[in-house]
Amino acid sequence: MTASNTPAGESVPHFGGVPVHKRLQSAVGALERAVMVRLVERLPVYGTLPSEQLGGDIARQVTLGIRGFADVLRTGELPDHVQRAAIRESSARRADEGVPLEAVVGAYHLGAEECAAQVVSSAEPGDLHDVLQVQRLLLAYLRLVSCEVAAGYVQERQTALSDEQVALQELLSRLLEGGSPQAAADRAGVTLPPSYLVLSIGIGPHPDELRPGVNAPVVVRRKLRRLRNELQRHTVGVPLFALSGDGGLVLVPRDAGADTGLDGAERDRLSQQIGQLRRLSGADLLVGAAVASPEGVAEAALLAGDVREVARASGRGPGLHLLDDVLLAYQLSRPSPARRGLASLLGPLDTRPELLATLRTFLACDLDRRRAAALLQVHPNTVDYRLRRTGDIIGLDASRGADLLTLHAALAAHDAVLREGSGTDSDSSA
Repeated sequence: MTASNTPAGESVPHFGGVPVHKRLQSAVGALERAVMVRLVERLPVYGTLPSEQLGGDIARQVTLGIRGFADVLRTGELPDHVQRAAIRESSARRADEGVPLEAVVGAYHLGAEECAAQVVSSAEPGDLHDVLQVQRLLLAYLRLVSCEVAAGYVQERQTALSDEQVALQELLSRLLEGGSPQAAADRAGVTLPPSYLVLSIGIGPHPDELRPGVNAPVVVRRKLRRLRNELQRHTVGVPLFALSGDGGLVLVPRDAGADTGLDGAERDRLSQQIGQLRRLSGADLLVGAAVASPEGVAEAALLAGDVREVARASGRGPGLHLLDDVLLAYQLSRPSPARRGLASLLGPLDTRPELLATLRTFLACDLDRRRAAALLQVHPNTVDYRLRRTGDIIGLDASRGADLLTLHAALAAHDAVLREGSGTDSDSSA
């Protein structure tokens, strides 16, 4: 039993000498019809529901709501846990049917307005105290009902979203394993596209992540939410995500077949979108991309990841990178009998990381010593000195055209060997 909402000693409210709850009870049928008309007029989503549902479950809930409020007026008590559970269950059904939450809450408020209009019209000048009492009870009833509706709706949506996410993650896993993903797509309710744009994304930190005293996990979640929302907003179909704070993988559905690849227009659009994602997320994005049929996603994901890593290692800035952009560096990083020899050319610099970093930056800046110095935050003369020392140690001069191709190749091979931990086995088997 809930505590009475009617102050001690206060009687059941009457309008015109008749208990208000009796006026409601006697007009339940007419009120239900009036409320149903207003629902369709004021909340158009109800007009799109099947007539069987509208005249069945929805109408029953309207009747229960009217009778429930009449009981509140009769007893002064708000709905008990059994009645509240029924409200939650009804709201959960609306969530499952796709009725927006604002429409479900709005339906109760429209019903309350109709009930108030029905009974207040019979109030007399001497009924002011009772009118105020009904108003207090009505507001308390609506407050409780709104909370229960929201709780039931959100719980159902969370359960549904959890199930959807599990099915989508299963589909993503199947795509990354290779083979036919059709069964997983059917379970997720997803129509497989002709091809996927496979994006391997490296995500830099948001400036707030680096500030002392700031809750970094919250900043990361906001950054990822903006990325996902923006990608979903511009995607026809269901994109698939496997992202953490520093990057991951995204599969974007395409209408075209995998054999078409990215033409110039599509590449420009994607580059612009990545620029927009960068601005919205507040973080640098280094993206390697490849196109594949659903059955070829596993291989494309590896390629996109390699392209991104080669682009990063070769000093390319944030933005979109395709295999065509890094053909030479990519090929030089592949296992071969020559790769180990190329990587060993830079071996003497492993104990001099400042020299290796200067060489890498100088080459990435197209031999512009001032730009390299700015990126390294040193004086241009320091860049010159380090490059001379590098030349003395490895016998290759970055300022000599004949050595440039060898240095680029050596860096690509060096980075590839580092990524593998040790390239000995793969190189010797090539």
